[in-house]
Amino acid sequence: MGVNEESVRQPSGTAMKPQTAAKKLGIYLPAAPEEFQATAITHAELAKLHTDPPEWLQALRRTGPHPRPVVAQKLGITIAALKRNGMDKPLTTAEIKALLENQPDWLREPAPPTPKTAPPLAKKPMKIHRWRRVPGHSAIVMDRHHRRPPMQRIAHHARQ
Repeated sequence: MGVNEESVRQPSGTAMKPQTAAKKLGIYLPAAPEEFQATAITHAELAKLHTDPPEWLQALRRTGPHPRPVVAQKLGITIAALKRNGMDKPLTTAEIKALLENQPDWLREPAPPTPKTAPPLAKKPMKIHRWRRVPGHSAIVMDRHHRRPPMQRIAHHARQ
């Protein structure tokens, strides 16, 4: 079935590009049918694909090839780890299972600590500030760096 110019919808406020729809469906776009790749998908069509996927979508999700985020999730690693180890390409389900059965060293090794998992750095001790009441005022002010607050400086200069 060919795609003619009249049947090709342009992405709009209610339709999305095929790349966006593929990302939301978790599929590798070049492996999708030509009709899916060439037309914009509305949100209603996307919802229908989620709730009642056609056979081609079920087969693509089952056997692949899978995009990087799906490959990383199935292997239990990050996309960055895939890139670091030269696996930055779509893989089929069979290839992912083979990697999990015969794990290379980079897949077996624990991940290096990330900023979220790294131990916290030693923090500088907090400066101790003194609080005092300004004469003639009901406000309490903080004396930072052990200097006199502005009101006390004014009062001090007035006394001299």
